[in-house]
Amino acid sequence: MKPPIFHLAFPTHNLEQAKSFYVTGLGCTLGRESKHAVTFGLSGHQLVAHVSSEKSPGQQGIYPRHFGLILLTQKEWQDLADRAEKHGLRFFQRPRVRFPGSRIEHHTFFLQDPSDNLLEFKHYTFESAILGEREIREIGDTSFDD
Repeated sequence: MKPPIFHLAFPTHNLEQAKSFYVTGLGCTLGRESKHAVTFGLSGHQLVAHVSSEKSPGQQGIYPRHFGLILLTQKEWQDLADRAEKHGLRFFQRPRVRFPGSRIEHHTFFLQDPSDNLLEFKHYTFESAILGEREIREIGDTSFDD
C-alpha cells in the first residue's frame, strides 16, 4: 500500500513567478494550472499555490510559519542547496548546522519564494531526531530568528 501524500496550499501573488521558483528553481514537477492556482509535486507531495490579492506581511524571522522537506541523505540536502544557489533562489538563511555535536544535529537552510513564503530544507545527522529523541526539549533555534 502506498503511503499518504501530504498536501499544502499557500498564497502567491504571481503564478508565473511561483512556477519559475518551484519548477525551475527547486525542481518540482508541474501539475494542473488555472488562472487562480497551480499545483506542484515536491518529492511526491502536492503543493498548491493560490493567487491572493492580499500581500502577506512577511515574517521577521523563520517562525511561526514555514514548510519544507527533511532530506534523508546529506548529499540530497547539499545537492538541493547547490541547485538553489545555481538558480539564484533567495536564501532567507544560508546553509548551516544547528545543534552541532548533539543527537538533534541537522543541516538546514531557508529559502524565500517570490511571495515571501519561507521553506526549510534539512537533513538530520541522526534519523532518530526526526520524530524521536523525546528527552531533548529543544525545538527550533531562537538564536537565528532573523
